[in-house]
Amino acid sequence: MLARIAVVSALVAAAIGTAGAQGSVTITAVSTDASLVTGGDVLVRIAFPSRLPADSLEVSVAGRDVSKAFRPAPEAGAFVGLISGLANGRNVIEASARSGHAHGSLEIISYPITGPVISGPWQQPFICQTTDFELPDGSKLGPPLDANCSARTVVQHVYRSIADPETLKPLPAGALPADVAKTTTTDGKTVNFIVRVETGTMNRGIYQNAVLHDPTTDPEPSPFAPPKGWNRRLIAQHGAGCPSGWYIQGGRFGVNILDNPPLAKGYALFINTLNHPTNSCNAFLAGETTMMGKERFIETFGVPFYTISTGGSGGAYTSLQVADAFPGLIDGVSIRATFPDALAIALAGLDARLLMHYFTATNPTAFSEKQQVAVSGYSGVKAFLDAANQAQRTDPVPERTDLEGYQSARWNAAVPQAKRYHPAANPRGARPTIFDAARNIYGVDPATGFALRPFDNTGVQYGLNALKAGAITIAQFLDLNERIGGVDHDSNYVVQRTKGDEGAIKRAYQAGMTLSGAGGLASIPIFDNATSNEDGGYHYGWFHYALRERLQQANGSADNMVMWRSVSGSAAEKLFASWVDAYKADTSADPQRVKVLRAKPGAGVEGCFDRAEPPVFIAEPLLFSSKPVSRCTSLYPVYSNVRHEAGGPLAANILKCQLKPADARDYPSSLSAADLARLKQIFPTGVCDWTKPGINQVPVTPWASFGPSQKNLIAAASRP
Repeated sequence: MLARIAVVSALVAAAIGTAGAQGSVTITAVSTDASLVTGGDVLVRIAFPSRLPADSLEVSVAGRDVSKAFRPAPEAGAFVGLISGLANGRNVIEASARSGHAHGSLEIISYPITGPVISGPWQQPFICQTTDFELPDGSKLGPPLDANCSARTVVQHVYRSIADPETLKPLPAGALPADVAKTTTTDGKTVNFIVRVETGTMNRGIYQNAVLHDPTTDPEPSPFAPPKGWNRRLIAQHGAGCPSGWYIQGGRFGVNILDNPPLAKGYALFINTLNHPTNSCNAFLAGETTMMGKERFIETFGVPFYTISTGGSGGAYTSLQVADAFPGLIDGVSIRATFPDALAIALAGLDARLLMHYFTATNPTAFSEKQQVAVSGYSGVKAFLDAANQAQRTDPVPERTDLEGYQSARWNAAVPQAKRYHPAANPRGARPTIFDAARNIYGVDPATGFALRPFDNTGVQYGLNALKAGAITIAQFLDLNERIGGVDHDSNYVVQRTKGDEGAIKRAYQAGMTLSGAGGLASIPIFDNATSNEDGGYHYGWFHYALRERLQQANGSADNMVMWRSVSGSAAEKLFASWVDAYKADTSADPQRVKVLRAKPGAGVEGCFDRAEPPVFIAEPLLFSSKPVSRCTSLYPVYSNVRHEAGGPLAANILKCQLKPADARDYPSSLSAADLARLKQIFPTGVCDWTKPGINQVPVTPWASFGPSQKNLIAAASRP
């Protein structure tokens, strides 16, 4: 038993906890922050100054004796215990020794397992989908137990058959099947390939965790008896997408938690339907859900040596945003088809949509196709149009006729028509936009009840780089900027430029809705498997470079990020795993970023794979260029975007620019006095000064709250 306790004790440092001490006794919340406990349970460590007999320990909560929950750890005077039955709200843990005066206490703030904790008031309406959710054995989770979409907790076991290694089959009750395969984990243990899958609900989402566990030989898992097949490494999974990701619980994860290769190696995995952006396009809510899911895992199985986050596309930005906004929750990020955040897709889409509207409706004959592409920055018209259509995730008006392929008001079919917004028929209905899905962060306009918007194009000089390169004329440049206009709160085209709400902009930075890179991402390994699609499909290469640029700006370098182009498979997985293993094993007192950079493998350099079979890695700096200036840019050219071609930063992290007067020295010499006068009429308050930080461009607030938690509370604009 003591050996099992030693596992927990040795890994306590990997948990996110807070400690309280009085005299010489220290009490630490191990499974989560002491002020953010959920579900009435918390794993706790108590340390006395010297060895203490177990029978002399006294621990209580609200006068209730919980001493028997604790077991001695190998360290002198240390005990670990899982305390259950905490009341919602404030709880005080008291610990003392019967012999002596040593005493300590720790305040715990506990929240219901249904949430919320830090994400603010619940999104309404919210459609339960437990009835649709399929369990590993093919049965359904069942109808919700209450209005919060709660469901029963179900544990099932599945196994891999020798005859069919690709499929996991339900484990029958009773004797072990003769065809059970075996697997050898990364720590050298050979065990039966049987996976324990737990399904339940938390934060109004459906969660699952999965880990190797043989119920015919292993005891029931606990923090003191983790499954012997678990290699003490944990993977936080995230789904993909975004459009239609609002007002639903979700009936699917978007990825398969029964992912054979990681499970075969001994990794444990956890996920929630609210970590699938197609269900919930709100990365801050995903962060709260990840926090709760990891707490549940630790209280069930014990503290992992490390926790990494993985995902592609929407799963990539969710991994990044959660890791950055909640430092310590995630120890490394491995991603593909990368975006820095969902907001970057939408805002780039709004710029492209305005520009495409100008070219197709406002002034359809003044620019050649080549000139249109030059102004857009994209590889061609198809890629430009696809980028413009990503603005549809900001458009709440159903059945809008607009650009080819544009789909406004994207909904999941589970949301009843009667609950959906329509500007005339149902003006108080739920609005299907990324802004309204995160209204607790952006804030609400009390006059309309709509979420405030951070999009702003005041002072943006569309086509500036094309003008300087001689690709368009001054007359074209002036007409474009005079007539491009903006959008209103319903994404209707309007004549005037759009002014973003400055409060919403500030909160977007604080909450990490615009990725900073200065939070948790500053001190963990980041591996970007830089897959992209420059010709369309909106997975453009520039998003990868925007991520790298943000890390560079925030931390002085992006040396804790490795980018390989393109698909690199097992080589990337091995490098990333060895990197995280090495820095987590570093027990020195050095800052974590120092440990991460010191542990970086020698093979962790930028580069790309050629077109040979098998592909050969080319180690060279990855340059942001669409021209063949290197071997990698010849293989994988990278194109730009509308706002970067307007002079904006590659980082794409200035939501609202500071302004300066238009100056003739910033334009070609052919700009006449009359042209300059017209330019100043077009931009009466000035043009963007991209050399300065954006308005309200503040650092991310680590572990921010929008309520009900009062820790690091950020007050949003009024909510009706």
